[in-house]
Amino acid sequence: MATNILMPALSPTMTEGTLTRWLKQEGEVVKAGDVIAEIETDKATMEVEAVDEGVLGKILVPDGSEGVKVNAPIAVLVAEGESIPAGPAPPAEKAAAAPTPSPGPPPAATAAAPAQANGHAPAGERLFISPLARRMARQAGLDPATLVGSGPSGRIVKADIEAALRQAPPAAPQAAAPATPPPAPALRAGAITAPHDLVPHSSMRKVIARRLVEAKQQIPHFYITLDVALDALLDLRAALNAKSAKEGPGAFKLSVNDLLIKAAAIALRRVPKVNASFTEDGIAFYRDVDISIAVAIPDGLITPIIRHADEKGLAAISNEMKTLAARARAGKLKPEEFQGGGFSISNLGMYGVREFAAIINPPQSAILAIGAGEKRPVVKEGALAIATLMTCTLSVDHRVVDGALGAEWLAAFKAIVEDPLSLML
Repeated sequence: MATNILMPALSPTMTEGTLTRWLKQEGEVVKAGDVIAEIETDKATMEVEAVDEGVLGKILVPDGSEGVKVNAPIAVLVAEGESIPAGPAPPAEKAAAAPTPSPGPPPAATAAAPAQANGHAPAGERLFISPLARRMARQAGLDPATLVGSGPSGRIVKADIEAALRQAPPAAPQAAAPATPPPAPALRAGAITAPHDLVPHSSMRKVIARRLVEAKQQIPHFYITLDVALDALLDLRAALNAKSAKEGPGAFKLSVNDLLIKAAAIALRRVPKVNASFTEDGIAFYRDVDISIAVAIPDGLITPIIRHADEKGLAAISNEMKTLAARARAGKLKPEEFQGGGFSISNLGMYGVREFAAIINPPQSAILAIGAGEKRPVVKEGALAIATLMTCTLSVDHRVVDGALGAEWLAAFKAIVEDPLSLML
């Protein structure tokens, strides 16, 4: 029995996506687990696997289609030898009640017959036309519903448009322009009037915009900032990297960010009430320390997760972070690699940013914004000295974390960074 392949929801925030390309074509045999298509979601481009087996009878949504709603039919899967329906398969309960069709002409002739009868696609019936033919018809001002398709199952193709253009009568002369031009439409408030180039929003940018507006509107943010001395941590990093380099193949190279991830994880173990989320029924305290790390990618940003970060060694965190960042920039993260997490870190220090305040990533209740480490004058034991300081700002959800609790966590983080030997324990 024919069944619909539906647009999957590949992330919790996905409501629509772009069907980038089909990896299986009509008529090909599909087995459960086969990769059949690539779909661009609000987070990444991901491969979609078949859950049933059969023959890909009809592709309903062509390559490159944008704004395809979740759970909308995108293709029809049929059993081998089964006739191919003209459109999406009916729901299972309706299909069971429908009478068995009598033998008739092959699907292509059946689909084409109604159009040949009157020159128009039947009212309310889906028009099958290739993307190229649709674009050619739009540019030529043709109504494709008046054409008879010569492609498979009556599909309108490029040759049908070209034939219609050859038969089209010459265009009527344009009417004289009215003496008084119509008034210009009123501009929307905030409309751009200066010359500009408009780049349409990607699926990811749309979701980033919506979620961050919701975060600022619905989460009562407040911010705590302090300076953290980095000198001891930088010395430890240099010593560990030098030791690793002597070991030859398989050596690791720690970044400052790797050590800060571990420090934040230990601080969350020491002050676990920050590792939490607000819900309508109560505050959810996470049992695991899973830290989301903001990574910049061409269309925006994504937050791959270091899971059980408090239990992992520095080398393991470093290697995992490099792999996740590379997969994120290539758009190849799996959903479980970026969905979830109880706490976030955003580090703009590598760009020379001294300090900033980050927006909380719902449903989490806190995010740590890390600035650049730089030499600054400080007073030590009553004397002026130079130290490498890093400004950190903790953004917290006041429904979950009060001021004293946020300050307690930030103080714990500072103590760990300034005495980094505890990272080795």
